[in-house]
Amino acid sequence: MNSKIYMRNVLVIGSGKSSSYLLKYLMDKSEEEQLFITIADLEIENAKKLVGNHKNFKTMVLDVFDAPSRTEAIKNADIVISMLPARFHIEVAKDCIRFEKNMVTASYISPEIQAFDEEAKSKGLILMNEIGVDPGIDHMSAVQVLDRIRHNGGKIILFESFTGGLVAPESDNNLWNYKFTWNPRNVVTAGQGGVAKFLQEGTYKYIPYNRLFRRTEFLDIDGFGRFEVYANRDSLKYQSAYGLDNIKTLYRGTMRRVGFSRAWNIFVALGMTDDSYIMEHSDTMSYRDFINSFLPYSPSDSVELKLRHQLRIDQDDIVWDKLMELDIFNPNKAVNLKNATPAQILQKILMDSWTLSPKDKDMIVMYHKFGYELDGKKHQIDANMVVLGEDQTYTAMAKTVGLPVAMATIAILNGKIKTPGVQMPINKEVYQPILQELKEHGISFNEKEVPYLGYNPLNS
Repeated sequence: MNSKIYMRNVLVIGSGKSSSYLLKYLMDKSEEEQLFITIADLEIENAKKLVGNHKNFKTMVLDVFDAPSRTEAIKNADIVISMLPARFHIEVAKDCIRFEKNMVTASYISPEIQAFDEEAKSKGLILMNEIGVDPGIDHMSAVQVLDRIRHNGGKIILFESFTGGLVAPESDNNLWNYKFTWNPRNVVTAGQGGVAKFLQEGTYKYIPYNRLFRRTEFLDIDGFGRFEVYANRDSLKYQSAYGLDNIKTLYRGTMRRVGFSRAWNIFVALGMTDDSYIMEHSDTMSYRDFINSFLPYSPSDSVELKLRHQLRIDQDDIVWDKLMELDIFNPNKAVNLKNATPAQILQKILMDSWTLSPKDKDMIVMYHKFGYELDGKKHQIDANMVVLGEDQTYTAMAKTVGLPVAMATIAILNGKIKTPGVQMPINKEVYQPILQELKEHGISFNEKEVPYLGYNPLNS
């Protein structure tokens, strides 16, 4: 007589661009791990394409703000994965606490989510956050090396970390050497809302938004050439969590191909990345009208001439070629966005040129630099990771975000991750097995000992 196999119910809320590898992993593991997966979203067509008629999956239409439907779905789950935009996690987290369900997200821990920490601990619940790529793989890979250095008696004096979501070399066919591999809105508004701050040789450094894209460093990755990096908003955010309270240099940033930042700074200087106000009659604007909105009036000069004059761009400057490539001066292309902010309009313009085509491949690049003292000498470890996507659906971004989320979910279900509370993946019980399994999927770091170089003297 066969006893009925109990299937563990996994609820995945949100099925956007980062969900392809997550769902594939859960599909592949569903029999072995006895999983039944429900994918809930307002738009479920993408999910249906990804899972087809798999017997251990079902899809359902769900508005996360429809409380009765949301609570019913969460109540019936054994664990909940939220792949929603970060600002919507709070609705899911409230119900996970209420119905005592563990929860996994790839997003940064917000103050609202952090506020659940005590209650989660009292109920023995795990609210695992920041377990995507950045944040996520960056935490796990960095803390693993930092822990090893300290275990061997070393004293950490420098830590730098940079990540970029970029287009793979074989699909790199525009002058910006860039295409959108994740939420375009986040790319357009990157760096806003505060000053970038970091530590270099014991000195606090600050870069305001209007200077952010002009203060860059160069970085070389073996086999993939040269990149530039600009500072993240707050490099000191994880100083205590990483155990680096006495460190001399702590700098985190974002990677782009060389030349991107200087050209991007044109949009910043003109005010096109501003998301704080609505432009009148935006729905009737052409792309040319939009650009002209930020330039002085002239009865005779063209929009092109005014922009070049205003920002001192020579006609033979590559930056000018990059602007022309985006077709931003076209009077026949309509914005077609009602009550739009400048950032929303700029995003629409950029999506014309920077959206991955079906066969395009993307690339995730991550680099860590560790400086430490051991036996009276200074040492340095450089570690880098490069992951290439397969196509527009199975991207490197989806792979490096989705796989750690899926692996953590199963580890929690199986009782291998036990520490309760609101957390990120910096404990050995989390990072050690997940980093090991990621290697089996081609996600690993190349480490090498190099002569200690210290901080970049250009920014001293």
